[in-house]
Amino acid sequence: MRVVLGSFMILAAIGHFTFQRADFQAQVPNWIPLEKDLVVILSGVAEISLGLAMIFWTKQKVKVGIVLAVFYVLIFPGNIAQYMNGTDAFGLNTDQSRLIRLFFQPVLIVWALWSTGVFRYIKERRAA
Repeated sequence: MRVVLGSFMILAAIGHFTFQRADFQAQVPNWIPLEKDLVVILSGVAEISLGLAMIFWTKQKVKVGIVLAVFYVLIFPGNIAQYMNGTDAFGLNTDQSRLIRLFFQPVLIVWALWSTGVFRYIKERRAA
């Protein structure tokens, strides 16, 4: 599941740089004081880095899982902004579809933590 999530991150990063660039730009909140395209490029670099780390940096997978979960928290305002502003992107063209999407972000956070063994690591540390 860790490799699957890492692969999704790499695919999303490719979308940042190519075929989904406009959709990602539409999701950048207006209050971010940077050019939207720059935010999309930088987040794409972060996503490809995290995706590759999820797949290949197995010795640090707990740390990578935590960093990826934090990344998901940091980009969540973009999803909220898309819902609040009624912005169409990624085929989400109704308030209902944009609202439903908000509930998937916590799933990604848990997936990142679970698939990299963060929960097991915490449990073992508490028992020690």
